[in-house]
Amino acid sequence: MFEEKRVPDRQVRAAQTETTVRVYQACSPAVADAALEKQAFERGGRVRVTPSFRLAAHDSGNGRKPGHERILAVELTREGFEQALAHGHVQWEAERDLDHTALNFQAIRLALSGGAVDHYVDEWITAVTDVTPVMRDIAGLLATDQLHLAVKLVPHEPPYPLGADLAEVIGATP
Repeated sequence: MFEEKRVPDRQVRAAQTETTVRVYQACSPAVADAALEKQAFERGGRVRVTPSFRLAAHDSGNGRKPGHERILAVELTREGFEQALAHGHVQWEAERDLDHTALNFQAIRLALSGGAVDHYVDEWITAVTDVTPVMRDIAGLLATDQLHLAVKLVPHEPPYPLGADLAEVIGATP
Protein backbone atom coordinates (compact mmCIF):
# COMPACT_ATOMS: atom_id res chain seq x y z
CA MET A 1 0.00 0.00 0.00
CA PHE A 2 1.15 3.55 -0.76
CA GLU A 3 2.41 5.40 2.28
CA GLU A 4 2.91 9.15 2.17
CA LYS A 5 6.27 10.29 3.53
CA ARG A 6 5.53 13.27 5.72
CA VAL A 7 7.87 15.98 6.92
CA PRO A 8 8.24 15.80 10.72
CA ASP A 9 6.07 18.36 12.53
CA ARG A 10 9.10 20.17 13.98
CA GLN A 11 12.26 19.84 11.96
CA VAL A 12 15.18 22.24 11.67
CA ARG A 13 15.86 22.82 7.98
CA ALA A 14 18.60 25.15 6.76
CA ALA A 15 20.88 26.00 3.88
CA GLN A 16 24.20 24.61 5.05
CA THR A 17 27.72 23.59 4.15
CA GLU A 18 30.14 21.34 6.02
CA THR A 19 31.20 24.32 8.14
CA THR A 20 28.33 26.82 8.13
CA VAL A 21 24.57 27.17 8.55
CA ARG A 22 22.55 30.06 7.11
CA VAL A 23 20.02 32.05 9.11
CA TYR A 24 18.07 35.11 8.03
CA GLN A 25 17.76 38.39 9.88
CA ALA A 26 15.37 41.15 8.78
CA CYS A 27 16.42 44.69 9.61
CA SER A 28 16.20 48.34 8.63
CA PRO A 29 18.23 49.64 5.68
CA ALA A 30 20.67 51.47 8.00
CA VAL A 31 21.36 48.34 10.08
CA ALA A 32 21.71 46.26 6.90
CA ASP A 33 24.17 48.67 5.29
CA ALA A 34 26.35 48.75 8.43
CA ALA A 35 26.24 44.94 8.81
CA LEU A 36 27.17 44.38 5.17
CA GLU A 37 30.07 46.83 5.41
CA LYS A 38 31.44 45.38 8.68
CA GLN A 39 30.31 41.78 8.04
CA ALA A 40 28.94 41.90 11.59
CA PHE A 41 26.13 43.46 13.58
CA GLU A 42 26.21 45.95 16.42
CA ARG A 43 25.61 44.62 19.90
CA GLY A 44 22.50 45.43 21.82
CA GLY A 45 18.99 44.29 22.25
CA ARG A 46 17.53 41.06 21.02
CA VAL A 47 18.33 39.36 17.74
CA ARG A 48 15.68 37.31 15.94
CA VAL A 49 16.79 34.89 13.24
CA THR A 50 15.37 31.92 11.37
CA PRO A 51 17.03 29.37 9.08
CA SER A 52 13.84 29.32 6.97
CA PHE A 53 13.99 31.55 3.90
CA ARG A 54 10.22 31.28 3.45
CA LEU A 55 9.46 32.16 7.08
CA ALA A 56 11.81 35.15 6.82
CA ALA A 57 10.00 36.24 3.64
CA HIS A 58 6.64 35.91 5.40
CA ASP A 59 7.77 37.76 8.54
CA SER A 60 9.20 40.69 6.56
CA GLY A 61 6.44 40.85 3.93
CA ASN A 62 9.15 40.19 1.34
CA GLY A 63 11.09 43.18 2.66
CA ARG A 64 8.16 45.57 2.71
CA LYS A 65 7.41 45.64 6.45
CA PRO A 66 8.66 48.84 8.17
CA GLY A 67 11.90 48.14 10.04
CA HIS A 68 12.30 44.87 8.12
CA GLU A 69 12.91 46.23 4.63
CA ARG A 70 16.15 44.32 4.21
CA ILE A 71 16.72 40.60 4.72
CA LEU A 72 20.26 39.45 5.34
CA ALA A 73 21.57 35.93 5.00
CA VAL A 74 23.95 35.35 7.90
CA GLU A 75 26.34 32.42 7.67
CA LEU A 76 27.10 31.01 11.13
CA THR A 77 29.61 28.41 12.18
CA ARG A 78 27.90 25.08 12.79
CA GLU A 79 29.05 25.21 16.41
CA GLY A 80 27.61 28.72 16.76
CA PHE A 81 24.31 27.64 15.23
CA GLU A 82 24.04 24.77 17.69
CA GLN A 83 24.90 27.10 20.57
CA ALA A 84 22.17 29.45 19.38
CA LEU A 85 19.71 26.55 19.34
CA ALA A 86 20.76 25.39 22.79
CA HIS A 87 20.81 28.82 24.45
CA GLY A 88 18.38 30.97 22.46
CA HIS A 89 14.65 31.33 22.95
CA VAL A 90 13.11 28.85 20.52
CA GLN A 91 9.79 29.43 18.79
CA TRP A 92 8.15 26.95 16.44
CA GLU A 93 5.60 28.21 13.99
CA ALA A 94 4.01 27.14 10.76
CA GLU A 95 6.39 26.99 7.82
CA ARG A 96 5.13 28.97 4.86
CA ASP A 97 4.86 28.36 1.16
CA LEU A 98 5.91 31.08 -1.26
CA ASP A 99 2.47 32.71 -1.08
CA HIS A 100 2.91 32.84 2.72
CA THR A 101 0.20 30.24 3.32
CA ALA A 102 0.79 28.18 6.48
CA LEU A 103 1.96 24.61 5.82
CA ASN A 104 1.26 21.59 8.03
CA PHE A 105 4.72 21.47 9.61
CA GLN A 106 6.71 23.97 11.65
CA ALA A 107 9.90 25.97 11.19
CA ILE A 108 12.11 27.29 13.95
CA ARG A 109 12.81 30.87 14.91
CA LEU A 110 15.43 31.88 17.47
CA ALA A 111 15.62 34.92 19.69
CA LEU A 112 19.05 35.66 21.11
CA SER A 113 19.70 38.03 23.99
CA GLY A 114 22.39 38.95 26.49
CA GLY A 115 25.62 36.97 26.14
CA ALA A 116 24.28 35.00 23.17
CA VAL A 117 24.16 38.24 21.14
CA ASP A 118 27.83 38.88 21.97
CA HIS A 119 28.77 35.39 20.76
CA TYR A 120 26.64 35.87 17.63
CA VAL A 121 28.38 39.16 16.80
CA ASP A 122 31.93 38.25 17.85
CA GLU A 123 32.32 34.54 17.11
CA TRP A 124 29.60 32.82 15.12
CA ILE A 125 29.15 34.99 12.01
CA THR A 126 31.36 34.10 9.04
CA ALA A 127 29.59 36.14 6.31
CA VAL A 128 26.65 38.48 5.75
CA THR A 129 24.91 38.94 2.38
CA ASP A 130 21.77 40.76 1.28
CA VAL A 131 19.01 38.49 -0.07
CA THR A 132 16.35 41.20 -0.30
CA PRO A 133 16.58 41.37 -4.12
CA VAL A 134 15.97 37.62 -4.36
CA MET A 135 12.90 37.85 -2.10
CA ARG A 136 11.53 40.71 -4.18
CA ASP A 137 12.24 38.84 -7.42
CA ILE A 138 10.30 35.86 -6.07
CA ALA A 139 7.38 38.11 -5.10
CA GLY A 140 7.40 39.65 -8.58
CA LEU A 141 7.40 36.25 -10.25
CA LEU A 142 4.52 35.08 -8.07
CA ALA A 143 2.56 38.24 -8.88
CA THR A 144 2.83 37.34 -12.57
CA ASP A 145 1.89 33.67 -12.07
CA GLN A 146 5.42 32.37 -12.65
CA LEU A 147 5.67 29.94 -9.74
CA HIS A 148 7.83 27.60 -11.83
CA LEU A 149 10.52 30.32 -11.99
CA ALA A 150 10.05 31.55 -8.42
CA VAL A 151 10.72 28.15 -6.84
CA LYS A 152 14.10 28.00 -8.59
CA LEU A 153 15.24 31.03 -6.58
CA VAL A 154 14.46 29.55 -3.15
CA PRO A 155 17.55 28.21 -1.36
CA HIS A 156 17.70 24.46 -0.75
CA GLU A 157 17.12 23.85 2.97
CA PRO A 158 17.66 20.20 3.85
CA PRO A 159 17.12 18.84 7.38
CA TYR A 160 19.84 19.85 9.82
CA PRO A 161 21.34 16.82 11.60
CA LEU A 162 20.59 17.39 15.27
CA GLY A 163 21.95 15.25 18.06
CA ALA A 164 19.27 13.58 20.20
CA ASP A 165 20.00 15.79 23.24
CA LEU A 166 19.77 19.05 21.29
CA ALA A 167 16.62 17.85 19.49
CA GLU A 168 15.03 17.21 22.86
CA VAL A 169 16.08 20.59 24.27
CA ILE A 170 14.48 22.49 21.39
CA GLY A 171 11.42 20.24 21.04
CA ALA A 172 12.21 18.95 17.56
CA THR A 173 10.28 15.94 16.27
CA PRO A 174 12.50 12.84 16.16
